[in-house]
Amino acid sequence: QVQLVESGGGLVQAGGSQRLSCAASGRTFSNYRVGWFRQAPGKEREFVAGISWRGGNTYYTDSVKGRFTISRDNAKNTVALQMNSLKPEDTAVYYCGAKEYGSSWFNYDYWGQGTQVTVSS
Repeated sequence: QVQLVESGGGLVQAGGSQRLSCAASGRTFSNYRVGWFRQAPGKEREFVAGISWRGGNTYYTDSVKGRFTISRDNAKNTVALQMNSLKPEDTAVYYCGAKEYGSSWFNYDYWGQGTQVTVSS
């Protein structure tokens, strides 16, 4: 199986930017669809963005379109989430997930432990 580790979280002012990274090991990352999810206190985990295994297809939840960009570098076994124009409501623990088979943006088999993003007003 693939192991995932998120990094890049921290405290940022509203309107600022943050770049998250998901690093994979254990299996070849290039064959996996990867998605970013987030979970705020008291809320269920929600889908944020996803990218196909070759990077040619991406999908974003409406609330982050135009602000967040997902990308991948298969040579480095990493997937990034560039977050711009951050809002306090973006505050959450961000998780990356990976799935080798299937086309759904919402079902993933492997998960990282998450990285905290806090956006202050």
